[in-house]
Amino acid sequence: MVRRIFPRLPISPSVEAMPHTTILATRRDLLGLAGGFIGTSLTAGLFPQATFAQEPEKAPPPTGAYEAHGLSAFGDLELPADFKHFGYVNPDAPIGGKLVMRVTQGSLDTFNTLNTFVLQGDPAAGMSMTFDSLMVGSADEPDAVYGLVAQSVWVSEDRRLYRFKMRPEARFHDGTKITAADVVFSFDILKEKGLPAYRSLLAEAEKAVAEADDVVTFHLSAERGRDLHLIIAALPIFSKAYWSTRDFTASTLEAPLGSGAYRVGRFEVGRFIEFDRVDDYWARDINVNVGQNRFQHVRYEYFRDEQVMFEAFKSGIINFHEEYTASIWANGYNFPAFRSGQVVREKIDISAPPSVQGWYFNLRREKFADPRIREAIGLAFDFEWTNAKIMYDSYKRTTSFFENTPQEAEGLPSAEELVLLEPWRGKVPDEVFGEPFMPPVSDGSGNDREQLRRAFKLLTDAGYKREGNALRLPDGKPFEIEFLDSSTRLQPHTQPFQENLKRLGIKATSRIVDPSQYQLRLENYDYDIVSVARLASLTPGPELRVFYGSQAAKTPGTLNVAGISDPAIDALIAHIVNAKTRDEVTIGARALDRVLRAGRYWVPMWYRADEWLAYWNIFSHPDKQPRYSSGAPGTWWFDAEKAKRIGWKG
Repeated sequence: MVRRIFPRLPISPSVEAMPHTTILATRRDLLGLAGGFIGTSLTAGLFPQATFAQEPEKAPPPTGAYEAHGLSAFGDLELPADFKHFGYVNPDAPIGGKLVMRVTQGSLDTFNTLNTFVLQGDPAAGMSMTFDSLMVGSADEPDAVYGLVAQSVWVSEDRRLYRFKMRPEARFHDGTKITAADVVFSFDILKEKGLPAYRSLLAEAEKAVAEADDVVTFHLSAERGRDLHLIIAALPIFSKAYWSTRDFTASTLEAPLGSGAYRVGRFEVGRFIEFDRVDDYWARDINVNVGQNRFQHVRYEYFRDEQVMFEAFKSGIINFHEEYTASIWANGYNFPAFRSGQVVREKIDISAPPSVQGWYFNLRREKFADPRIREAIGLAFDFEWTNAKIMYDSYKRTTSFFENTPQEAEGLPSAEELVLLEPWRGKVPDEVFGEPFMPPVSDGSGNDREQLRRAFKLLTDAGYKREGNALRLPDGKPFEIEFLDSSTRLQPHTQPFQENLKRLGIKATSRIVDPSQYQLRLENYDYDIVSVARLASLTPGPELRVFYGSQAAKTPGTLNVAGISDPAIDALIAHIVNAKTRDEVTIGARALDRVLRAGRYWVPMWYRADEWLAYWNIFSHPDKQPRYSSGAPGTWWFDAEKAKRIGWKG
């Protein structure tokens, strides 16, 4: 099951772990680099002492014009053209059974459209399984893609032309041939009418041309970002004929014509959606698909209540579950099916960067304009108490925008970082040139008086005054802030934070709205503070413009939820996007990390060091785990013998 999460702004209720906050996708998700359903959380964390998995030697990147079976950020590929399958799959895995999961990304509560490529409506989970792309990624490499609809690609010496040779056997589900005209149509419609993030990411692509039925060429601008070719290679391919009689910008409950390993089956709006395996799938035996897509049916269940969802798992309605709540992991697994061995649990470590999760301030609102105010609010959050009392010491504090990756800034800036930072001296905070900002470590009491004193001083230095129990803005109005969410699941963590804010005289409240209203308010930047998680990447690129760029800050519906707009940040992102080597990316990201952390744009939350899986004991999986994923459940399969052994009736 080729997993692709496209750059929609997914709206999700918030609890402890990343998949239940609002999730901002990365380019890695665009590329389908999970290689399938690989990992319900591709970006689960590392242990603090862990190092990233060592990659095998690769052939040196090509110079000049070349033709290849795949692409990467810098031209290096681990696998040869004749590879049989990815190394983390079982090519002989049987086909059958049904995988049933709760929704973990997007709207968890409901859906009302099967068109997930525009802003209209709440998108259904799993729709990416129904579309193919020119190329897809490997979970063993950070940024490589290999041919799916495309069997090869020719690249010009100046890296501005990419000519894809398409497989003649590629077909849509109705049996019609996938042609270059369909690829051109898909590119054009996404660039013109797709989600704002698509329009931003594709802005530097000049045009796509169908040179023949099976040849499509993309022309990129001279100012193109380093990874634009990877984004293009991973775009979903739509049927031009199908959409010629339909409105692409509208929500719909008619399943769009696709070409992927699955097609939409039964569904009930707001309750579930099911996908059926396409038995005559045209790409079933192509190397990038071998050993994957083994479930006959995949079903996503929707729940408005977390406890109801867990009861559904305990009773077998759901058979695969990734746990995100420490209290349930610690105390909830004492039901009969678990005690009898019918349900099992696993903790899986993966060498992938954790999500970057936090409460973001909306800088479009004047009350958050002063960074001292933002820092003061951050001082009121006691992570040490929250982790000990609510999360069973299961989490680590997030400190960096590139947490636990080589791109995380540490110590004083290197000479190479200073080359990038010096032009901005006097225009960025002085601390950028020292140790990177770190959130404070509290005494764990939940009411650290020293931190609150520091916070109050910052507030008074910024011109705020205390009158009785109320803190007042310089204009005399009371200082009030609202945390926006679409679920109460994060309230146990947020309410103690708000109590400390009240001790400072700040009236802090939560506003819980339905998912549709939440989506609308985020798209229109109508909030004070919102909790989001950005999926991280080992090769950050143009998605940084969508998250932190000035243009995105003023474009409704993009992913710059904080409204960050800073020419220094724009320049550092441009350096990263145009970097010619991995070392240049790392140096640029470290410099960017320093500037972002100095901006106090968020109150960083936490990440977990492993992936918690619970499932009915009816599955098997390969012995080898992907380098950058748990492999669950995409490389797994239904095991009929295990199912018989536990008396599975599902």
